[in-house]
Amino acid sequence: MRRIPAVLFALLALLTAQASIAQSTYPGKPLRMIVGFPAGSQPDMVARLLGGKLAETLGKPVVIENVTGAAGNLAAERVAKAAPDGYTLGLLSQTHLVVNPSLYKLPYDPVADFAPVSQVALSPNMLVVNNAVRANTVGELVALAKSRPGTLTFASSGSGSGTHMAAESFRSRTGVEMIHIPYKGVVAAIPDLVSGRVTMMFSPIPVVLPLVREGKLRALAVTSAKRTSAAPEVPTVSESGYPGFEATNWYGVVAPAAAPAAIVSRLHGAIAKVLAQPDLHEKLGELGLEVMGNSPEEFAAAIKAEIPRWAKVIRDGKITVE
Repeated sequence: MRRIPAVLFALLALLTAQASIAQSTYPGKPLRMIVGFPAGSQPDMVARLLGGKLAETLGKPVVIENVTGAAGNLAAERVAKAAPDGYTLGLLSQTHLVVNPSLYKLPYDPVADFAPVSQVALSPNMLVVNNAVRANTVGELVALAKSRPGTLTFASSGSGSGTHMAAESFRSRTGVEMIHIPYKGVVAAIPDLVSGRVTMMFSPIPVVLPLVREGKLRALAVTSAKRTSAAPEVPTVSESGYPGFEATNWYGVVAPAAAPAAIVSRLHGAIAKVLAQPDLHEKLGELGLEVMGNSPEEFAAAIKAEIPRWAKVIRDGKITVE
């Protein structure tokens, strides 16, 4: 019995030494970053920008692997079930981690099956209407919708998507009744939005800002907590009479849950270094994105806090997916 403390001390020393070695020698081979979106999409471009910078910082290539299908759940499952050695990472979105748990029976647990590393970037949505809509502000749009309940329509990039959730959050907050018209992607909705077949859409900014600049659509607000540098003249929904409103889509890097803490720390430090580079800020800004960057603990807390928030939006809106 007297020897037990000594054995435990030796075991602790061994584990500490192993963690130190893992941190000092990692990475020893190329990394793989799984993205649950198709090549050429906004998150895919984020992954490729981030991966290129991480390769420079870590000294090893970062290979991007696009895994689509099942609303991104296949990609998230592959990350969750990968070897927890720090060589398989996932660039997952708000949809994977905090929205889908209320829409699907998932093959992974968004809290227990991942080791959050850092949130990387967020994408504000822009609320736009076609030019025939007699509303120049969020307040006027809400008044119009309430005067004609159930007649105004909103487009989205698909049921359960970030654009859909932004609109549902807006509907829940304002109490308006609108009809959801899902499309196969944001771009597919644009012709009907411009022509007036649908009333409005919450869209990623790069998709609709050129049309706003050309006068083909009217921008009423952005859904971020503060105004975006891409269109500083457009107010936030929060400024427009609904304080605290925020409905952005974010992307973050995660590893499998059992990844060693030393390796998660190494990855976090590398990502923090990359996100501090001005040219990355500029390139992400061109994609309509804002740099985030936080600690693994802060990222984990954000996931836990947002799951019940979006569960309420989905429940109140009686949202289901096919």
